[in-house]
Amino acid sequence: MNEERPAGELLTLEAPPGTAGTRLDAFLVSRLPERSRTLIHADIADGRVLVDGRRRPKGYRLRGGETVVYAPSRPRKMTAEPQDIPLDIVYEDEDILVVNKAPGMVVHPAAGHPDGTLVNALLHHLGRAPAGDDPLRPGIVHRLDRDTSGLLVVALSDRAHRDLSAQLADRRMGRTYLTLSWGRWADDEGELTGDIGRDPRHRQRMGVVARGGRPAVTRYRVLEDFGFMQLCRVELETGRTHQIRVHFAHNHHPVLKDPLYGDDGRARGVHGLDRRLAGRVVAAAPRLMLHAGRLRLRHPADGRELEFDAPVPGDMLGVLELLGSTLAVPASEETGPEA
Repeated sequence: MNEERPAGELLTLEAPPGTAGTRLDAFLVSRLPERSRTLIHADIADGRVLVDGRRRPKGYRLRGGETVVYAPSRPRKMTAEPQDIPLDIVYEDEDILVVNKAPGMVVHPAAGHPDGTLVNALLHHLGRAPAGDDPLRPGIVHRLDRDTSGLLVVALSDRAHRDLSAQLADRRMGRTYLTLSWGRWADDEGELTGDIGRDPRHRQRMGVVARGGRPAVTRYRVLEDFGFMQLCRVELETGRTHQIRVHFAHNHHPVLKDPLYGDDGRARGVHGLDRRLAGRVVAAAPRLMLHAGRLRLRHPADGRELEFDAPVPGDMLGVLELLGSTLAVPASEETGPEA
């Protein structure tokens, strides 16, 4: 094994007969939920995993009955460094900064995304760390998924960090999203509930769980109906991980192009002439169709009510235009060319 990376405690795991057909990486993730899939993949590639004394690739299918020996590496200590990355700043003063996050940008460094994040960009823009005690998440009081676009507020002072965290906790901060989801809701507006926690069968996912989850409330309203798909406005009362995605999928209306909870294969089941359009929509959507378009909060310094809006990004507008949405306008008239 490569000794340049420090080895952790040697683990010996027996693969019972019921694991026959399971991928090696999936087996390790299920047995070691505290360890990220990214680190497990790196360790397998580094030769830190042996199956019956032999190195195997991450996709190796167990037969059942093997002995898996794993010498996990110790995760390297991560730091956040300034990086010159463009930001679309909507508002900034000495206490807060509101940014329109681009799709594809991770909010803070983590395993698998050590740099190129919003935090790296903020450190460069500000010339200092925002507020808070976490060196990897300075100023971050709420997050957006990597492929979700839209508005996010950052605390630049300690008083702002305390106050914004309190606004989130007592549900005074308003966050409104636009999303395209499959199917037709039975009611044009409604409230979705269900405790959200780690999916016990798929540890990289969240889910509506019977025990161990946290209460979550999502409100939706249908804005446009395209037959096989609808454009919805969504309000978050709580802020759980993947909340909109989990609640929509749990209610059989997954968000378009969701890699974890989606079901874009539904395009093949669309009836009649719409089937071809549904396929074109799936092909045209480059990422998760979820946009944080409106943010409401009280200013931490003086209590002013602030409201910010972010226009629908070009990639989402292109899909809406294909669907014939009234929100879609030619890019040259409204948004300019997509970068």
